[in-house]
Order: sequence, then C-alpha cells, then structure tokens
Amino acid sequence: MTTRLLVARHGNTFSPGDILCRVGAGTDIPLVESGCRQGRLLGQFLAKENLIPDLVYSSRLKRAVETAQLALAEMPLPAPLTLRQDDIFNEIDYGIDEGKPEDEVIARLGADALKAWDQDAIVPAGWKVDPQALIQNWLDFGAEIAQKHAGKTVLVVTSNGIARFAPYLTGDFDGFKAQHNIKLSTGAVSRLDYDGKNWHTVFWNEPPKKYINAVYV
Repeated sequence: MTTRLLVARHGNTFSPGDILCRVGAGTDIPLVESGCRQGRLLGQFLAKENLIPDLVYSSRLKRAVETAQLALAEMPLPAPLTLRQDDIFNEIDYGIDEGKPEDEVIARLGADALKAWDQDAIVPAGWKVDPQALIQNWLDFGAEIAQKHAGKTVLVVTSNGIARFAPYLTGDFDGFKAQHNIKLSTGAVSRLDYDGKNWHTVFWNEPPKKYINAVYV
C-alpha cells in the first residue's frame, strides 16, 4: 500500500519588472497573475496524472493558500476537500534580510552563502531558522500520514525554504542532493512515496506547465 506525498511550491508573487525581494514568514503577499496560472496548472497536472489528493495542506500565507485553492478548483473532486492550514508549512524567517531586495541580500551575505543554502540547506547568518526543527517537522508529518492515511495521496503547498527539507524523509539527504537541486521552482511539484518501510523520491521539482497545454489555463 503506497502513501503518496506531493510537495508543491506556491506560484509567483512577483511579475516581470518587479524588484525581487526576500519574502519569508513575515511577508504575506498574494499571487500575481502568473502565479494564479501556476496554481491552476498544478491542479490540471495532478488531475491528468491521476494524483488527485485525498487531503490537502498548506501554510497560512496567502500565496500558498491561493495556490492550493486554485489547484483544487481544477480537479474533479469526488467530494469537497477542506484545506488544512498548518504553521509548520509557513515559510522560514529571513531575519534581517526579510523583505529586502535580493541585490541587498546578496551584497550582505555573499554569493557563496546563498549557494550553500540552495545546494546544501546551510542556513546563512542572520536568518531565524532552526534546521533541525524543520527536519523533525517533516519526519513527524511523514510518520503521521503514513500511519493515519496509509494508501492516500496528500498534497502540501508550502514555500521554498520549507520544501527543501522534505527529502530528509528519505533518510539519505546527501544522496538526494547529489542527484537533485533541493530548491523548488515556483509552481513546481514533487512526489515522495512511502512503501510501508521507506520514503523514496518519484520525481522532484516538476513544472506542471511542461505537461499541460496552455490553452486550458
């Protein structure tokens, strides 16, 4: 009996020409138009792949909630699903860099520090993040759905800083990051399956737009 965990990143919160900022837990902004399209594409992709969720979770931030709601609206659900909002899926706190333009963040930290974050999940100085707590959140969540919702499909819509720790479920994060970019693109989705003993990666960072004809957006 396979339990499926789908981990999706919210859609875009910036449009072309906008000043890109480091948006974390303390910045609650909605999706822009392209982000709404990504939310709809997510739902269309999951329906096309027969991955319609039995349970749906998101953070409490607008960008994740809106993405989840837009995705659900595109699926032929047998019955309405309640979106379960949980603080453990809220984006990380970027500390002194929260809300700052990305150029300023790079200037303060340096490119190497951000590379270490994106490749190895090493938290830069000044950010308010407890990696062990984030890892444990995923381990606890994985154990809960494996026990209480065995054989079900569970969708989580979260943010990039949280999603990158989900592969710790596999028990081999080093092996995972040797094969995958831990950073999720906006609107992308990943799938991890539990076979009754272990979690393993089926796909990671898949952009639904690759598989869906844009005419349906």
